[in-house]
Amino acid sequence: MIEATLCFPLRDGGDAAADREVLLIEKRRGLGEGWYNGPGGKCESGETPRECAIRETEEEVGLEVSDLEKAGELRFLLDGEAHTFCHVYRTRSFAGEPSVSEEAYPEWIPVDDVPYDRMWDDDLLWLPGVLEGKTVAGEFRFEGGEPLDEAAFVDHDLEWDVSF
Repeated sequence: MIEATLCFPLRDGGDAAADREVLLIEKRRGLGEGWYNGPGGKCESGETPRECAIRETEEEVGLEVSDLEKAGELRFLLDGEAHTFCHVYRTRSFAGEPSVSEEAYPEWIPVDDVPYDRMWDDDLLWLPGVLEGKTVAGEFRFEGGEPLDEAAFVDHDLEWDVSF
């Protein structure tokens, strides 16, 4: 099973709470190419999930994140077999400006305008809650074989307000 992370940096884009923005990336290669998501990736040997989220965010978009808050644990099954376990973080603490890399094109997007139609099918079920400050544990079932981004999303279970 793959252990991975996602990180969602947040900032206030104006005077109203409705002006909050989240940093998303448009993937330029690999799993989910052309889709939007948060920066993140696979954990390396000996690396904690938090260390992975920090490293991947800096590698993909050049942003130095800190004070990460654990927001979710997502388990993905493919054809009934464990495929990926993803640790989800959010933060308002970061330094630098996001920049384009070989892997990602970063964009600050208003939280109310997240392009769920250009994201994984399951994201609409859990990401709005995470962006509102909730915590979540979820299991998502896909069928149709590798690669995962071509498999069909078939079912899920969610638990909100989980302690990590």
